[in-house]
Amino acid sequence: MTHFLGTHQNKLDAKGRVSVPAAFRAALRSLGEGEAGGGLILRPSHTHPCIEAWPAPLFQSLTQSLDRLDLFSEAHDDLAAALYADAYPVEADREGRIVLPDALIAHAGLSESVVFMGLGRIFQIWEPEAAARRREEARARARARGLTLPGLAPAPAATSRPVAEGGHG
Repeated sequence: MTHFLGTHQNKLDAKGRVSVPAAFRAALRSLGEGEAGGGLILRPSHTHPCIEAWPAPLFQSLTQSLDRLDLFSEAHDDLAAALYADAYPVEADREGRIVLPDALIAHAGLSESVVFMGLGRIFQIWEPEAAARRREEARARARARGLTLPGLAPAPAATSRPVAEGGHG
């Protein structure tokens, strides 16, 4: 499985172009998404002031979950609008640059510099100071809640047992 790792800062030019970090382009290539790292779906996060970047195959897998809802239900309509109405497919050019749509630039409050933040299966594009605050808040909440992943819990403390006479345990 491909993972987007790390935090990378790049310049956003006046035309809304920004270079996708080389490590992220390599991760996209491993998904078969082209030499320049294209095949992305950009959308505004509905929980944070940032842009979410989804590899196209992963974004398309959302359709399977959405298809489980009644096509004419309010839940389907709301989720479809939230996921798809403001989604933009983008392809990187030969230099690995993508063009960020003006609506997404405004949503994330971007200007001259942007931060790419890896989140494993997807990555996000942030205004640099907002990204730093987000990372610190996430670490603080994870610590305060004692969050861990299944199978990664600390090992129980070793218990000592007495050694039998003769030095054999």
